[in-house]
Amino acid sequence: MTTINTIIFDLGGVLIDWNPEYVFLDAFQGDHKKMQWFLANICTTDWNENQDAGYPLNQATNDLIARFPEYENLIKMYYGNWENMLGGSIDETVHILDSLVKLNKYKIVALTNWSHETFPIALKRFNFLSWFDGIVVSGEEKTRKPFAKIYTTTLDRYNIKAKKAIFIDDNLRNIEAAKKLNINGIHFKNPKQLIEALKTYNIYI
Repeated sequence: MTTINTIIFDLGGVLIDWNPEYVFLDAFQGDHKKMQWFLANICTTDWNENQDAGYPLNQATNDLIARFPEYENLIKMYYGNWENMLGGSIDETVHILDSLVKLNKYKIVALTNWSHETFPIALKRFNFLSWFDGIVVSGEEKTRKPFAKIYTTTLDRYNIKAKKAIFIDDNLRNIEAAKKLNINGIHFKNPKQLIEALKTYNIYI
């Protein structure tokens, strides 16, 4: 087995709890069905990911209001109340990160789909983001996972050899894209599963 010398973490869903439902469940007065319809049809994942790739938040909001003027107030809430979508750190995974940093054996990098306009909020809130040797933010790169460019940018910028790296992400789509570039992948499900998966690469914490 190739010796691993680099570990690449996704942030949202792995180290940081982020969920639009924290805002919209209240907006829909606890009506899950109406909230889920809105997030599936108006402020969709695809729409948000476009901003993750660098599209301006204000422009994206106005574009959507032009299409769905009857939902103007709710659409404005998406980025207007974005900070309330941050549920906090996923502490057990942060502990894993801390343990890996303290081993002082690995280059540790973050690769995240995140708007460059909102990422500074996360930097202020989560001290552990300062532990990384580098962070690649999709909004700053004008591309995002699962497109190959953001992975190759990460490899080149931090002098990472794909076969000696592991990428940890909660989205299987992003793991599969990394594997096409010969980056090892762990599909994150929970912290305990991650600890066991790391052992398969002879990484013990």
